[in-house]
Amino acid sequence: MNIVILDTQTLANTPLEPLERCGHLTTYNNTQEQDVVTRCRDADVVISNKVVLSANTLSQLPKLKLICVAATGTNNIDLVAAKELNIAVTNVAGYSTPSVVQHTFTLLGNLLGNVHRYVQDCHQGLWQKSDMFCRLDYPINEIAGKRFVIVGYGALGQAVAKVAQAFGAQILIAEQRGSKTVRAGRVPFEQAIKQADIISIHCPLTKQTRNLFDEKEFATLKPNCVLLNTARGGIVNEAALVKALTKHQLAGAAVDVLSQEPAQSDNPLLSYRASNLIITPHIAWASKESIARLVQSIADNIQSFNRGEQLNRVN
Repeated sequence: MNIVILDTQTLANTPLEPLERCGHLTTYNNTQEQDVVTRCRDADVVISNKVVLSANTLSQLPKLKLICVAATGTNNIDLVAAKELNIAVTNVAGYSTPSVVQHTFTLLGNLLGNVHRYVQDCHQGLWQKSDMFCRLDYPINEIAGKRFVIVGYGALGQAVAKVAQAFGAQILIAEQRGSKTVRAGRVPFEQAIKQADIISIHCPLTKQTRNLFDEKEFATLKPNCVLLNTARGGIVNEAALVKALTKHQLAGAAVDVLSQEPAQSDNPLLSYRASNLIITPHIAWASKESIARLVQSIADNIQSFNRGEQLNRVN
C-alpha cells in the first residue's frame, strides 16, 4: 500500500516503524490544502492530523481507500464526501489521556502554588537577597479539601477526577448546561460552578458548549476559583475571561487551547500580562509516550482495514 503522511511535524520526530511495516511510506513535514492532490495522487492511505481534506480534494483521488486522522477530532475531513466516494475514515481516541491528565495538574499546581512566579524570582536573584531561608511572597494553596468541578465526564474527565480524589479534593460532576434532567451523581451546571474552587474542562466543542463560560458564568464564580481548559479554546469566551480576571471574579486561569490556533496576535488572552493567567501552546496531548501510542494506533487502524475490520471507523 502507498501511505502518505501530510503533516509529519505533528508527530514530533516519533519513530514511524509501525507505519513503515504497513506499506510504502511517504512523509511531508506539512502540506497546504492546494498541494494535497499532487502529493496524494497515488496514495491508498492518507494520514492527516490537521490538513483539510475537502470534497473537492477527495473527488480527485480515485485510488484513495482510507483516511487515517492522526487525532480524535475529524472536523478537517469532509465525512459526507468520503462516504459517498467509499473512502473509509478512522480516528484515534484515548491515546493522550495520561498526558492530558498530567498537564492538567501541572497547570493547576502552578496556579495554586504560584510556582511560575517563584521560579522567575529565583532566576532574577531574589532568593539570594532573602532575609530568611525561603521566600513567601505569593500564596500557596492545596488541592486537598477543594471542590473540584469536572465539566465533561468522559474518559478524560474521569481520569482527572481520579487524580483529584487522590489529592483529597471533593469531586463535583457538572451536568450539561440546560439539561432538563440531572443524572445520578451529577450536579446542575450552574449550581456546580457556583460552588467550585477548581473547574477543569474536558468536554468537546459543540454548538452547545461554545462559549460555555461567558460573562454570565464568570460573574457567578467564587473569587478564589481557578479555571483550567485543556479541551478546546472556543468553550471559553476569551474576552470575557480577561474581563473576569481583571475584575477578580476568579483567582486565576490556565489554558492550553485557544479559539484560533496557532495563536493570533490579537487574541485578548495574549495581551493580558498578569501572573494569574498561564497559557501553554496546545501541548497537553503531546508527551513522547502519547505520540508513540498515536502512531501505533494508526498502524493498527490500517492493518484492521486491510483485514476488513472496523477498528476506530468513523464512517
